[in-house]
Amino acid sequence: MKVLVTGSSGLIGSEAVEYFDRAGHEVVGIDNNMRKEFFGPSGDTTWNLERLRQATRNFRPHDLDIRDRPRLADLFKQERFDLIVHCAAQPSHDKAKDLPLVDFDVNAVGTINLLETTRLHCPEAVFILMSTNKVYGDAPNEVPLKELPTRWDYARPEDYNGIREDCRIDRTLHSLFGASKTAGDVVAQEYGRYFGMKVGVFRGGCLTGEHHSGVQLHGFLSYLFKVAVAGGTYNILGYKGKQVRDQIHSTDVIAAFVEFAQNPRPGEVYNLGGGRQNSASILECVTKIEALLGRPMQTQYVDEARVGDHICYISDLSKFQSHYPNWRITRSLDQILESMAATMA
Repeated sequence: MKVLVTGSSGLIGSEAVEYFDRAGHEVVGIDNNMRKEFFGPSGDTTWNLERLRQATRNFRPHDLDIRDRPRLADLFKQERFDLIVHCAAQPSHDKAKDLPLVDFDVNAVGTINLLETTRLHCPEAVFILMSTNKVYGDAPNEVPLKELPTRWDYARPEDYNGIREDCRIDRTLHSLFGASKTAGDVVAQEYGRYFGMKVGVFRGGCLTGEHHSGVQLHGFLSYLFKVAVAGGTYNILGYKGKQVRDQIHSTDVIAAFVEFAQNPRPGEVYNLGGGRQNSASILECVTKIEALLGRPMQTQYVDEARVGDHICYISDLSKFQSHYPNWRITRSLDQILESMAATMA
């Protein structure tokens, strides 16, 4: 099988490259290190590309921009892909306001460029889009909540498992990032439903792992750990630090992609995160990291939440698990943090 991975030097992209290379497939990567352009030197993914060059046997990276239609077409004419894993993105909720046209061109236009090029040159390929829970905007904040000592949580028993795929994606405050990702998400669904292509859309919660180039504006858990190790101060923005996210390790993300690729459901949408079992607030994550490092962490509270931020977001995994019962979360939050400690501390 020949696999194309976009954003191949990023967290999920690099995990996909390694997985499919180990499985004996031919892997082609697209990545032009825009993360460095977005976030400066701390976002540079060159280190991860070099790691992949050393760790893989049959991986061919290309410095290519997904906004460049002619070069994409040339690549697809030269190669015939069986699977496309599309992870390339402008990934920051906050950064998008500073470069709205670039954000939309990458997240929305770049996605339709890839979908249309796939339709023209390898329409039988499975196409997986790494979307985001930010497509729901702040609609999840309308779910009734209760305040606990260290976290916000859902007040009603029927919401215990988290946010489902039937949560609305319009008439909410998204951030420009959420809007551009929503455009890419919906057009990907359309290529699955209208053209009958084998497209799957995965709305990620907090994706994490040791290979994340975490920065202040993107990559919460990785960045939090980096600040703790360096002895810096972490700014907690709003909601008393009790806002909740569910963390999923990159290996479990790829395992879900593999399940879908083996039995694709055209145009289907799935929430993908750590679920209830891997959910934690910022305060709880700080406590866990302090216990791992054996020293207190410096934090500063800013009583102003990010625009359109989620107060409590847990991915309801029921739909994906009902379609693909062999898949499950294999890395607990504690195991994820222990891996970070082993590589970063």
